[in-house]
Amino acid sequence: MNAATWKVGALAEASGLTVRTLHHWDAIGLLCPSQRTAGGHREYTEDDAVRLYQVLALRNLGLGLESIRVCLDSGVDPARVVRDHLAGVEASLAALETLRHTLRRLDGELAAARTPTVTALFDALRATGAGAAGAGPALRHRLEPDQLRTLETQATALGSLAHYLLEVEWPELYRRAERLRTEGVAPGDPRVRRLAARMDELSTLFTGGDTAVSDAVRTAWREDPAAMSGDGAAPDAGLPDGGLPDGGLPDLPAYLDRARAAGS
Repeated sequence: MNAATWKVGALAEASGLTVRTLHHWDAIGLLCPSQRTAGGHREYTEDDAVRLYQVLALRNLGLGLESIRVCLDSGVDPARVVRDHLAGVEASLAALETLRHTLRRLDGELAAARTPTVTALFDALRATGAGAAGAGPALRHRLEPDQLRTLETQATALGSLAHYLLEVEWPELYRRAERLRTEGVAPGDPRVRRLAARMDELSTLFTGGDTAVSDAVRTAWREDPAAMSGDGAAPDAGLPDGGLPDGGLPDLPAYLDRARAAGS
């Protein structure tokens, strides 16, 4: 008995997508049919249907299509992403519950015309996230306080998605770029330029488009790539243009800059 397959129209109807969307996802390498008919028409297998389900699940978490493609192609278990997202949501709920309790206590003391204790005020500050470290030491030594606050604010706004971008996608993008560099691929190659462009997109997410902050982080990376690399596999403390995979690769920043220049 042959395994089930779907033509593009049938899969679109079953998934609630449009044929145009599936064609686009095929073109960008997100969901490519494993088979073609003798006439060249797309034919999706059960494995393709499973990947489609994973794509839709990750998209519902708020991930962009490029992030989803990197996640699936790099072998990351989508269930892990969902678990990480759930853990982040639960941590946020716990923090909100703590904040609610603290603010209720402060409100009660103020309503009774009592001055809140210093301990209560500090508890409220911690509960609202004021004074959080946010950035690793390599950046704290190089960025101004207002620049650090910008990074912290942007990371907080991204919520649990920040964990995925920093722990999964950032290192994978750098690994891909380093592989191309060591293989002798020219910086102007479209593959390298796409990687550099995606890194810049992520940088904008974490800096809010503030070029001064982005330049400061990039400078810190060039001055001390070992410190910025954290554990050698992921960017430092969840910040843009952070660490270099595999212990720091000093030639990679210049390689990516040449790719950016080639694309401009």
